[in-house]
Amino acid sequence: MAVTNMTKLTLGPIAYHWSAEARSDFYARIADEAPVDDVYLGEVICSKRAPFHEAELPATIDRLERAGKRVILSTLAEVMLKRERKATDDLAGIDAPEIEINNAAGLFARGRRPHRIGPFMNAYNEATIGWMAARGATHVCLPSEMPAPAIAVAARAANDLGLGVEVQVFGRVSLAVSARCYHARAHGRTKDNCQFVCEEDPDGMPLRSRDDQPILRVNGIQTQSESYLDLLPETPQLVADRVTHLRLMPQRVDMVAVAQVFRDAVDGRLSMSEADARLAALSGDARLSNGFYHGAAGYRRIAMAAPV
Repeated sequence: MAVTNMTKLTLGPIAYHWSAEARSDFYARIADEAPVDDVYLGEVICSKRAPFHEAELPATIDRLERAGKRVILSTLAEVMLKRERKATDDLAGIDAPEIEINNAAGLFARGRRPHRIGPFMNAYNEATIGWMAARGATHVCLPSEMPAPAIAVAARAANDLGLGVEVQVFGRVSLAVSARCYHARAHGRTKDNCQFVCEEDPDGMPLRSRDDQPILRVNGIQTQSESYLDLLPETPQLVADRVTHLRLMPQRVDMVAVAQVFRDAVDGRLSMSEADARLAALSGDARLSNGFYHGAAGYRRIAMAAPV
C-alpha cells in the first residue's frame, strides 16, 4: 500500500558527539544523496560540544539549502547554565520561522514568533497543542512514547489548527535527559571535567543489565533506547491519522540508504515487507522496536495486523 508522496521525510539533529569532520562529511552526503525534505541542525544534548562544530554550521546550511533541503535550527533540550540560557536566547531570537524549540526557556525566549515544537516539549494532548499554537507554533513533533490512539487524536487536533505534525519513525528514542552526565560519571569523571569522553561512543554507550542484557544507551546527559525505533510498517496508518512528517534520527549506519528505503516504501516503489527487511539489514546488530506505538513496553517488536 502506498502512503502518499506528499508525506515529508525529515532528518533529526545529531544527538551524539561526532567530530566536526564527521558531521561535515555526513551532511555532505545527506545534501547530495538523501531523499529527505527537512534537516534539523544544532546541538540539542550538551552545550559543551557546540564549539567543536559551530564553525562549520554556515557552510553546512548553505550546502543543504542549495540541495533543496529545508534547514531547521534546534535548541538545547535542557538549559541549566548561564551560557546555555544565552545560547538559547540567541538562537530563539533569530528572525526566521524555522527554529525548533526543545525547552521551555527557548519557548519563553521565542515569544509568539513562528517556531516548531521539538519532541522534548511533551506535546501529549490537544489542550497543550492548542496552547502552543496560540503562542506561535506552526509544527509539532510528538513524543516518541505516544501510542497510536493518542497520536491520532493529537495529529487531528494539530491539523485542525493548521500545524504540521511529525513523528519519529527510525533511530534510538530519547527516554530522558538529566542535570548530571552519567557518561562522564561512568568513567570516573565529573560533568565539568568530562574530557569529552562521550566522543568515544558515536552511537551511544551501551548499558547492560545485571544479567548482562543490553537495555539502554547513554549519551552524555541523555538516556536512549538500546533498540532502534522502526515504524516503517506503521507509516500508512500514521499518514492516515494525518501525520505529515516522518522523522529519521541519525545513527552510525548508512542514513542515506535508510532514507531511501523509507522514501521508496512511502511512495509505493517498494513493498513494506521488503522495505522492512532492508531496514533491518541496514541496522546491523541493532534490534528494531515499536512497542510504544502499540501501547506496550518500548523495546518490544510487535507485528502490524494485516489490513482489513
